[in-house]
Amino acid sequence: MELIQHSGEPRLAQDVLVSAMRRRHAILFVGAGVSMTVGLPSWQSLIDHLVEELELECDVIDGMRDGYQMLAEYYRLERGGIGPLRSWLDRNWRVASDCIAQSHLHRLIVDLDFPVIYTTNYDRNLETAFEVCGKPYAKISNAKEIASAPAGVTQIVKYHGDFDDDASLVLTETDFLKRLSFDSPLDLKLRADALANTILFVGYSMSDPNIRLLLYRIWQIWEESGYRHDRPRSFVFAPLRNPVQEAILARWGITSLSPADTASADQALTAFLGDLRARLVSGAQAD
Repeated sequence: MELIQHSGEPRLAQDVLVSAMRRRHAILFVGAGVSMTVGLPSWQSLIDHLVEELELECDVIDGMRDGYQMLAEYYRLERGGIGPLRSWLDRNWRVASDCIAQSHLHRLIVDLDFPVIYTTNYDRNLETAFEVCGKPYAKISNAKEIASAPAGVTQIVKYHGDFDDDASLVLTETDFLKRLSFDSPLDLKLRADALANTILFVGYSMSDPNIRLLLYRIWQIWEESGYRHDRPRSFVFAPLRNPVQEAILARWGITSLSPADTASADQALTAFLGDLRARLVSGAQAD
């Protein structure tokens, strides 16, 4: 797949990624865009549910930058917890396993065999993909699961929590503000992983302030380490170019990649991951 990369680096992104993947020194970060390819509802559906459930006027979120977080915070205050909301999300953000089985994109993610996959998604689509492909994995959403994860299998790190553990969910405004300290068990794990690996971000909107904060934090780790010039290259795959975001991400040591053609977002990402897999296979055969 022909890519446009915007960092000015002479070495092709695919070559860097494939080299890191062969050495088991690459991790994948998966965002909501990947889940939406198999029909997962958008954040707007959550906002609509909260407005209806709380009997609010539709314009109550006008001017709110992160409307669903503030509404979820209000829900917790009004209802004394988020248990019922978590149950609603679990029921309504569930994709049938046969749909996941037919997703070429999810199959590619499994086939690429990343040792660690981080996701900010609450759904269990990645877990289902590994199950339908018959490949073992370890789900990690809290400190206990970090300690008990078996060796030799892909770790799926639920960075914003998992429906099986209400306490792990990062959903309300307070939850996100608490994560600003970047010192939870999952944050500590990410720090270690970010120091040792090339990171590939897919399915994300770089306009999301939480994701930009995460990217900034990773950059900050390397700046404060005293070894920023030894940092493994990291990448964001974006279906559409945005020169402003590209410049900011480059400042943080992240190379933006986008397709040279105008394919749809899911087609472009599928083609990109398919190209990575083809390069891995051809390299293995050459060896």
